[in-house]
Amino acid sequence: MTFTRISLFSLFFSSFFFLSSTLSSHLYPASATTSEKDGKTRSLYSEILRDEAVARLNNLGKVSDADGYLERTFMSPASVRAGFLIREWMEDAGLRTWVDSMGNLHGRVEGMNASAQALLIGSHLDTVVDAGMFDGSLGIISAISALKVLKSIGKLGELKRPVEVIAFSDEEGVRFQSTFLGSAAVAGILPVTALKISDKSGVTVQDALKGNSVEITEDSLLGLKYDPASIWGYFELHIEQGPVLEWVGFPLAVVKGIAGQTRMKVTVRGSQGHAGTVPMSMRRDPMAAAAELIVLLESLCKHPRDFLSSGGNCNEQTLESLSTSFVCTVGEISTWPSASNVIPGQVTFTVDLRAIDDVGREAVVYELSNQMYKICDRRSVSCIIERKHDANAVICDQELSSRLKSAAYSAVNKMVGQIHEEVPVLMSGAGHDAMAISHLTKVGMLFVRCRGGISHSPEEHVLEDDVWAAGLAVLAFLESHM
Repeated sequence: MTFTRISLFSLFFSSFFFLSSTLSSHLYPASATTSEKDGKTRSLYSEILRDEAVARLNNLGKVSDADGYLERTFMSPASVRAGFLIREWMEDAGLRTWVDSMGNLHGRVEGMNASAQALLIGSHLDTVVDAGMFDGSLGIISAISALKVLKSIGKLGELKRPVEVIAFSDEEGVRFQSTFLGSAAVAGILPVTALKISDKSGVTVQDALKGNSVEITEDSLLGLKYDPASIWGYFELHIEQGPVLEWVGFPLAVVKGIAGQTRMKVTVRGSQGHAGTVPMSMRRDPMAAAAELIVLLESLCKHPRDFLSSGGNCNEQTLESLSTSFVCTVGEISTWPSASNVIPGQVTFTVDLRAIDDVGREAVVYELSNQMYKICDRRSVSCIIERKHDANAVICDQELSSRLKSAAYSAVNKMVGQIHEEVPVLMSGAGHDAMAISHLTKVGMLFVRCRGGISHSPEEHVLEDDVWAAGLAVLAFLESHM
């Protein structure tokens, strides 16, 4: 469905105010007295799950390496400061805390049986550049808040299995262009070569850790992997980063699965020269070539059938999946020497491909690469295509998802009274730490509604009552382990 800019703007605000007023009216019926309202909020732990959680999210949102916008990357000064805050809040909730040699922050309570399989709950504390304050942080804070409620009512020790909250040091991959550094280390799928990956300043992952007094070697990296037999499962709560929950008018959703991803770096090299003296017919311009490559990418992603049908690499089901859910993005482009009066000598850009169907995604990468090489040959420029990141699609565990669905239903039902709607079930086009942890154990996820579906932006926003609903859902899920 397509909307004009004006109609989408109107839809966004009308739905936002309608949903806000609807939730509020259910929570606090007009006939309810002030004392009844206060009693209900106290019984649902609003002071911890909403008021304190929102305050902590706001505090974290101010911890940034940049002036004027939010930015926290792997082991940056702001990331370390954020870790100090989160550790303090974990300990306030009664958790034993430590930082591992990949910079992940852990908080754990043993419950009634320290030798039982542990439940892991996690999300990431790093951000993109010019970020919103809920991406990653909401999952961490909601888990800590729910455990604090159990502590406050004297039931933290009644958990029948250990519960461990992990604030992963890197998920976004902004600094080192390699996602899931934190969760991949815990899952045991991070190669030791990752320690030598360098950022734009030449600082390696190992250097960044050492600069913060975190020593890591190849052996200690391998030692970070959890024993799969010691883990019961992994749960992650995250903002939806899309508009569906706001559209349907429900604060929470169960995630059915996560799209697979491929990230590539494309480097096009030509002949650098004077902008005024080299005839057009004699140029080997990598900028013009890169422009054609990017338009090719867009065409392939919009019309995959036109490129893949004749090759026989994809069946009808795969082609249909690609036609409805495949997305591609060029998010970064740079030139050298980047001067207005110089024909560039080199252009580099990134490619981000996402699809639910892994076979289809691989077919696109193969076809795209072939077509790109042909264009570069025709233009007499060189082309290097590097695959920087691959993650297969992940299907969430059915049993875990069923429990999370019950927890989400219970949370909303407690807040608004008897509901008849089903908890929505969604696929995720965005990547999450659950993708890496799926190599270790079964995973499940809950999504939380965000305004306008906006994320990776300072406009990212979650209603305070939706933060509350998220906390209540985590609490209900934990109570199922008592």
